[in-house]
Amino acid sequence: MDITSAVHTLTESANTLFILIGAIMVLAMHAGFAFLEVGTVRHKNQVNALVKIMTDFGISAVAYFFIGYYIAYGSHFMSGAAELTAANGYDLVKFFFLMTFAAAIPAIVSGGIAERARFYPMLIASGLIVAFIYPFFEGLIWNGNYGFQGWLENQFGASFHDFAGSVVVHAVGGWIALAAVLVLGARNGRYRNGKVVAFAPSNIPFLALGAWILTVGWFGFNVMSAQTLDGISGLVAVNSLMAMVGGILVSMLLGRKDPGFIHNGPLAGLVAVCAGSDLMHPVGALVTGGVAGAIFVYLFEWAQAKIERLDDVLGVWPLHGVCGVWGAIACGIFGQEALGGLGGVSLMSQIIGSVAGVVVAFVGGLIVYGAINAISGLRLTEEEEFNGADLSIHRIGATAVE
Repeated sequence: MDITSAVHTLTESANTLFILIGAIMVLAMHAGFAFLEVGTVRHKNQVNALVKIMTDFGISAVAYFFIGYYIAYGSHFMSGAAELTAANGYDLVKFFFLMTFAAAIPAIVSGGIAERARFYPMLIASGLIVAFIYPFFEGLIWNGNYGFQGWLENQFGASFHDFAGSVVVHAVGGWIALAAVLVLGARNGRYRNGKVVAFAPSNIPFLALGAWILTVGWFGFNVMSAQTLDGISGLVAVNSLMAMVGGILVSMLLGRKDPGFIHNGPLAGLVAVCAGSDLMHPVGALVTGGVAGAIFVYLFEWAQAKIERLDDVLGVWPLHGVCGVWGAIACGIFGQEALGGLGGVSLMSQIIGSVAGVVVAFVGGLIVYGAINAISGLRLTEEEEFNGADLSIHRIGATAVE
């Protein structure tokens, strides 16, 4: 083996290890989704929250392996293992990494529809979303499918830039969740005489644990989106950090020290910075995260108080759906060289790409959840909901009663 071949082999193995570490970090984020939901829902629905995240992940992996990845990237793994091990199996690990992104969609939806959804109908919906709806938009943006990105570049000088998925993952997940929440309707007893009835979180420490797991894993989500070792950038890491901090501080101030807002604030900032984390100046990232924290606090309170059918338990529509759109637009603003960014972005492309993501997600979500609701129903009965999803679906509570 000559030195050139040895260096090539070393590069391939290093890239495979790099993206594998990213995949494992994003896989760990699903524990964060689980505990964030466990801590937020009422005690009688904690088991259901844990089971949904785990089973949704299993369904997502199968749906994305056999259908979704092919729709997005036009490649599959139905060949011999000898062929799959080329380049140290880099293509396989890349699939693993991107599959953990795809599986985040049902995890996001789960937090919105908590406490009142039937188990298997929602699992079927998750499979359809990850097999068809999500990869359609993913391929449109990250693989240049159907010429959409090329059209934006010709019209506005730059394609839609979404480095780590503010819109492709988070906004799509949030707007699909909005469709699911609207189809399901509010939890029983949530509104009385036109006023919202507070359902207190069951476990603030679990909620906080979920937020911390997510924030740590997010550095794999963002930094490893470079997908190769030579593309890694400390700018992405520090921008993620600054956006996270901006979200914490603003949600603390506007949320009046409420622990629910404070622990979702960093997540709002991280959602928003995904798109432009590779382009912005850290000060731009700090502002982006701060604005996202404000968006989450204000929109969560507004939606809960003003729209009776929009009973979004974890606030996933404002957190992922709206903050994701803000992040893409912020990329078009703070990514400009005049504001300290690296340039190469178009604000108009960012707006159009965001609108496209919202339309695909919301319409796709309405079709999938609307159809399943019409065929089999998505909602637990009143008695089942009163007893809680844990006993009604899983026949066991989160803790033993002695």
